[in-house]
Formats: sequence, structure tokens, C-alpha cells
Amino acid sequence: MPIPVVLVAGLHDAARTATVDELLARHPGSVAIHHDLGDITHGRVRRTVRDAGRVLDTADVHLAHGCVTCTVREDLLPQLVLLAPTATLLIVDLWDTVEPRSVAEAIDCDEARETLLLTAVLTALDAEAMPDDITRGEPLGEVGKPAAAGDQRYLAEVLARQLEYATGLVLHGGDEDDHELSRRVLTHLAPLTPVHGVAALPMVTGPALCTAELAERVDPSTARLPADARTEEIVTTVWRNRRPLHPGRFFEAVDELVTESVRSRGRFWLATRPGRLLAWDAVAGIVSVEDAGPWLAALPEAAWDLVSPARRAAAALEWDPEHGDRVQHLVFTGPDLDVERLHGLLDSCLLAEGERLGHDDPFALILDLKEIA
Repeated sequence: MPIPVVLVAGLHDAARTATVDELLARHPGSVAIHHDLGDITHGRVRRTVRDAGRVLDTADVHLAHGCVTCTVREDLLPQLVLLAPTATLLIVDLWDTVEPRSVAEAIDCDEARETLLLTAVLTALDAEAMPDDITRGEPLGEVGKPAAAGDQRYLAEVLARQLEYATGLVLHGGDEDDHELSRRVLTHLAPLTPVHGVAALPMVTGPALCTAELAERVDPSTARLPADARTEEIVTTVWRNRRPLHPGRFFEAVDELVTESVRSRGRFWLATRPGRLLAWDAVAGIVSVEDAGPWLAALPEAAWDLVSPARRAAAALEWDPEHGDRVQHLVFTGPDLDVERLHGLLDSCLLAEGERLGHDDPFALILDLKEIA
């Protein structure tokens, strides 16, 4: 009988620890494991195993390559398998800047499926700090939280991925006003994810999660993007269009788009790349544009069986007689957004009827280099 495993992620260690403590208290016989990655850039990790009453084991783990993937593969998974026979619940207390997706997918593998059952992914948030942290664009190295040597990620980027992937969000700390503001922010950033207090945690020993389905919630081609919303001063607006974007005008608008909003994401297509679904992901002024593969309309029908049912369903919902599943679908969230001006800027980037394109594509500097790399 496989043992339930719950992941607890989050930048805020006090909120994470409070969540883990509550889970240990609620589930007699449960065990928590934590890897401190503070010294991982030197290839060293401190592992701690504890139950509700005491620390059961501590050890220094030396890795051939200092990274989260190595920690999970070389130490976390073997330890979980070792602990499973005597535990009722295994709690993985993830270090501050670890994103839960990679760990969840490592646990949900054929080799461990008879022993471990991934049942929940929680992200614990400090109610006082979270609304500010989602606006912080500092590199992790500058704030002393890299998860590997050369970690190039940003604080707000990590926080966004932690809260958007989770199956449940947990608020801790702060006062009543902090909790109210955090809930308003989360209503926009993760509108379909339940939010709990530490004293009202959800059940974490239910059926197994499917990590493929979790991935579909956040992957660009199938992501469940937020809808239009307004909660006091916070605004989320959705921009959709079928026409292609002019690469030059859209590239010139990027800086204004990312500074106008705190968080934006979605999928789009350029007139110069009609076959490619492009992913837009921006938070706290940091923007990423990536090639997420072909639009289904660009594939021969025989190849449709090679993509997931969720991808085919998403394409069917978007299907247009002229453009197929090609669509501009971008979502922007921020305080007091000027929706009319933002939509006007985006509309001005569309290719006009009969407009001719030159050969210049400024996105080639990003997309083609990534493809070569």
C-alpha cells in the first residue's frame, strides 16, 4: 500500500514551517523531511527528518553536482522510500526557492509508484509579505536564496510558479488586513486554487494527483488562465484577438506592457511565425518569451493523435475557420490597470489588413538563440 506524500513549498520559511507543524500534529505517525540548500553552491545539503515531537535524523549530504535535481534524485527519493514503511504520511518541506513541479514529477514516477502516492501540493505564504514579494524583481543570488550555483531566476518569478502550480494555498502570519489583501491578490493570480489558513488545512491524504494534469494547468498551450476581474484596486484584464501580431511593433511595446502590470501570461502568435505557439510570461518587470511548439493548425491531422487529449480539447474550444487554434490570449494583472489604454496598445500591435511585412523580426534574437541553445 503506497504512503501518501504531500509537498509543502513556499518562499516564506515561517509560513512553511507552521504548515508542516500543523500537518505533523494532525496526522499521528507522519514524518517530515527537509533539505536545507543554503550551502548547495558548494555541493553540500543539510537533511533533517522529524516527526511532531522531535528531530529523528540529521545528515550532511554531499552531491556530485549542486542542484535541486541532484538532491531529489540522489537523496530525497531514496529517503522517502526508506521512511515509507513506518510512516502514515510523508511531508516534503521544500526549501525556500524550490519550485514544486520538478519535485512532484520526480515523485510521481514508475519506480516509486508502488511505495509513494503524491496526494497534495501546498504552497505556504506569509500573508504580510506575499503582496510585496510578488512585485520583487531581484535575482535570487542578490537575496541569498539561489537553489543552485548560477541560479538565474528572480524572486517574484519563483513565487508565481509556487502559487500557480499548487493544489492548495495556505496563509500564515500578518493581521486580518494582511489576510484580506492576500486573498484579493490570490483571487487574481490563482483564482481556481483554494486558499486556507493554517488552522483549516485541507485533507491531504486523498486520491493520487496526476502530475500530467497539474502540468496542463500551467503549460502555455493548455493553461487555465484567469478571467477578467476587479477586486477594489486590483484589476485583471484579458486581451484576445485572432489576427497576427506585427513582430516589430509588439517588440517595441514589451517594456510598457511589463511595467504596466505586476503579472501577465498567456499565448500569442507572430505574423512572421504563423506555425509556432509562443508563450508570454512576465512578473515584476521580468519577461520571458518562449517557443512552446506548433499550433495544432500547423500540424497534419494525422499528428494530432500525438498530442495530449487536453491539448486537443483546448484547440477545439479555440478553433476558428480561418486561423485554427491560433489566438492572441494574454492576461494582465496589476493595481489600477488602465484597461482601455492597455488594450489599445495591444490592438496597435496587430498586423493591419493588407499590411506587408519586412524581413526584420526582433524576436529572432530571443527565440532563435534559445532554439540553437
